[in-house]
Amino acid sequence: MLELEIERVAHGGVFVAHHEGRVVFVADAVPGERVAARVVDQGHDRFWRADTVEVLQASPDRREHVWAEASVDRAPEHRAGGAEFGHIRLDRQRELKADVLRDALARMGGVEREVEVHAVDSELAPGASDTDGTGWRTRVRLHVAADGTIGPYATRSHTVVPVASLPLAVPELGAIAPLGDRFPGAHAVDLIAPSVGDVAVVVVEGERMPQAPRPTIEERVGDRRFRLDRDGFWQVHRGAAATLSRAVQELIDGELFDPRAANHDLYGGVGLLAAAVGDRFGDAVRITTVESDPRATEHAGANLAEWVGARAVTARVDRYLDELAASAASAGAAEQERIRSATIVLDPPRSGAGRAVVERLAELRPRQLVYVACDPIALARDVGLFRERGYELDELRAFDLFPNTHHIEAVARLRAIV
Repeated sequence: MLELEIERVAHGGVFVAHHEGRVVFVADAVPGERVAARVVDQGHDRFWRADTVEVLQASPDRREHVWAEASVDRAPEHRAGGAEFGHIRLDRQRELKADVLRDALARMGGVEREVEVHAVDSELAPGASDTDGTGWRTRVRLHVAADGTIGPYATRSHTVVPVASLPLAVPELGAIAPLGDRFPGAHAVDLIAPSVGDVAVVVVEGERMPQAPRPTIEERVGDRRFRLDRDGFWQVHRGAAATLSRAVQELIDGELFDPRAANHDLYGGVGLLAAAVGDRFGDAVRITTVESDPRATEHAGANLAEWVGARAVTARVDRYLDELAASAASAGAAEQERIRSATIVLDPPRSGAGRAVVERLAELRPRQLVYVACDPIALARDVGLFRERGYELDELRAFDLFPNTHHIEAVARLRAIV
């Protein structure tokens, strides 16, 4: 057992302390606290990992955890995972997330910038609480133990923790969650609350979904509806899709936008952000959405069908850009200008776009990029890569789409330096 002074936040929902010159990443703490912590991982030369066992001197930012089953009062191995900031006042959570993004941009992106993390507009997320950060999650996966008991995993483990409540879930899911039931032989139990239609409890029998026709659902964003597979990707916060759509619309510089250019929505899913572009700039917009999941692409084509200039392509983004660069090299001046005049929206997975995609985009030289990121480290790395290739971070907004967790969503505009 170690007695540690907690210094600052680190990426990943943990906090930094030092012991005899070694960095210790501590869970369930708050900067400024003194805690007793148990080391759980000594497998690294440069740092250890530890869990808070007792708070010896509490921060004024500490509060009673919003999820009793995740509280520091429980043994670490019996704490529910998925709400690692739930013991911290909500306004302080946002400050800590801003610190992580600001530090990442400075260290990896070479950009010094003030960051403010904004709450989701309450009008976009009815039922969610901006007082304690509960009631927002529309998708919940509960894992199944060997005896059929269901619950979340404990942090950094595959131990199922039985729970009596799901405070981060929208109230409709809390009302139907079969938390006391057993599901022997099942892989997981998914709870889904689409914005259109009924909530659902889905028992997942295996790790892979069957190839038979899958059930679909509809989601509403403003006046627009999107169809997708019930097990397909959609933002989990009730107000996230509308928040990101609005941010993308606002961050596109209208003076740089050419509706006839080779505009793209990369990692486009079912067409959410392509639709946001079209809704701002009108039905004359030409835009191609690129997504590797063929089912999502199929839905994107239908969701964007009203735009003659919209096209949905099934492809890995890196390979698609390779082909686009090759064709651009042999194309005429008019086609090359369409690419250089383009606006590119990209919403990559948590790992970010990465070097290969950044290099291809920089080679194609579109006027502006609007980058939606769910990981501050990946965003900062890619901002740094773009800066090395002639793009500057022009504007940045960050949103608290995952209250009571360490996760943060950011939308950045990068502009080609002429």
